[in-house]
Amino acid sequence: MDVLEDQIERVLISHEEIQEKVRELGERITADYSGRDLLLVGVLKGAFVLMADLSRHIRLPMEFDFMAVSSYGAATKTSGVVRILKDLDHEIADRDVLLVEDIVDSGLTLNYLLKNLRTRRPSSLEVCALMHKVEAQQVPLAIKYTGFEIPSVFVVGYGLDYAERFRNLPYVGTLRPEVYGGLPPG
Repeated sequence: MDVLEDQIERVLISHEEIQEKVRELGERITADYSGRDLLLVGVLKGAFVLMADLSRHIRLPMEFDFMAVSSYGAATKTSGVVRILKDLDHEIADRDVLLVEDIVDSGLTLNYLLKNLRTRRPSSLEVCALMHKVEAQQVPLAIKYTGFEIPSVFVVGYGLDYAERFRNLPYVGTLRPEVYGGLPPG
């Protein structure tokens, strides 16, 4: 992993900080959904690392499902046009659903997903996001569980990528400018 780490400009959130926050989120979710069955819905690909770690801290009966969406293409900023590449395998009507996201940036993709999922009549629908770029948000959203508020910078690691790389880093960081040709990717 040294090759990847050599391309990191700075660590924004350490592995230890992430693990502590994920544990706290899991405890809150366990308390809030006590006595209920929970369906965790991960937004691929970025949320898979968070969802795996988070699920180990939720002490409830739960099921897992995934959606894959595209709003970035090859770009590093959302286009606002969302395509569902993989839909849910489970019906969510009358279910308690927790949508797990790695990061909320403009909020456009998440807003689209929430509208889409609400039409399927879940009993409850909430969001858990590891990171939130509040200053970049373009639409109003209610995010019940947020790990970290971060500045509007492009980040990689802990599930987040640049050109499909860096997802396996155990922390969140920013890239050195030479990695993306000197122009800020985000």
